[in-house]
Amino acid sequence: MAEESSGQEKSEAPTTRRLQEAREKGDVAKSIELPSAAVLLASLLAIYLGRDFIVNNLARMTAHYLATAGTTPLTTPSLLSLTREGMMEMGLVCGPVLGAVLLTALAANYAQVGVLFTLEKVSPDLQRLDPVEGLLRKFSLQALAELIKSLLKIGLIGYVAFSEAARALPGLMPLMDSSPYQIMAFAGRVAFWMFLKCALVILVLAIIDYSFQRWQFMKKMKMTKQEIKEEAKMTEGDPQVKGRIRAIQMQMARQRMMSEVPKADVVITNPTHLAIALRYDPQTMEAPTVLAKGAGVIAARIREVAAEHQVPLVENKPLAQALYKAVAINQQIPEDLFQAVAEVLAYVFGVRRKAA
Repeated sequence: MAEESSGQEKSEAPTTRRLQEAREKGDVAKSIELPSAAVLLASLLAIYLGRDFIVNNLARMTAHYLATAGTTPLTTPSLLSLTREGMMEMGLVCGPVLGAVLLTALAANYAQVGVLFTLEKVSPDLQRLDPVEGLLRKFSLQALAELIKSLLKIGLIGYVAFSEAARALPGLMPLMDSSPYQIMAFAGRVAFWMFLKCALVILVLAIIDYSFQRWQFMKKMKMTKQEIKEEAKMTEGDPQVKGRIRAIQMQMARQRMMSEVPKADVVITNPTHLAIALRYDPQTMEAPTVLAKGAGVIAARIREVAAEHQVPLVENKPLAQALYKAVAINQQIPEDLFQAVAEVLAYVFGVRRKAA
């Protein structure tokens, strides 16, 4: 494992931000073998599917130029016209194949890296001229992998081509009595299958190479725990500052809640662990509403504020637990608690009327 100068090990997977920054610099996982294999396969398939069109047009062009060879004047205008005509004919013949190659090359690159335009890789960098760094790159893991890949590719392609050529040897002798068209058809068939099998071998090697390139890229992009923390600070803010902000927000929310306790009609307690302040105004409310609630220290503070403002305290453990779990602050109580709360409010309002 690579280590930072601080001694921390790069053991964490790269974050999205790290990968995006590398992408903006043009540093992505990419195999140059994959587009080559795709282009070779596309060109072979295009030639195979359009072989009749290509052969017929080439035969027509050859017959035409041979028939007019003795009648064409060797003047500059006629030669220019002949050249222009030949280029247009060849463009018509080769256009579908070239179009298939272009589209395949674009698709293979897009599948690997998507749409990416950056000048980082072509901008001048004096560090690339360092002879020591260049020598180290020659003997790096990347260079060793490229050497092994090249030798493996040459060996496999040579073996496949030799095997296909050996299979075609028995068919050479009968060609001595064949027509030129039959000879060309035989040669084209052998060449097609030879190139197709070689292209499939190159494609398999390209997929393996891309997997290796992606593994190496993700390994290089790994981060230390400290880098993860620093990036989190940059993107989300310092955790200590965020914690302090949350604490201040909670304190302000508790202060607003405590300011509502004097408006309550009753505070239902557990009796010491929980406290829920309720208010009910038949003119403006459809059901009793929880103005404040809390447990532990907050419950004690709610009871103190209620006592200071002469808000009745009623001990009811089941009701206090149900209200604390089911109802949020500034929300009305559910229907299943109407009966229990109504009994408490009726008791409180009755006591208040007697006191008046």
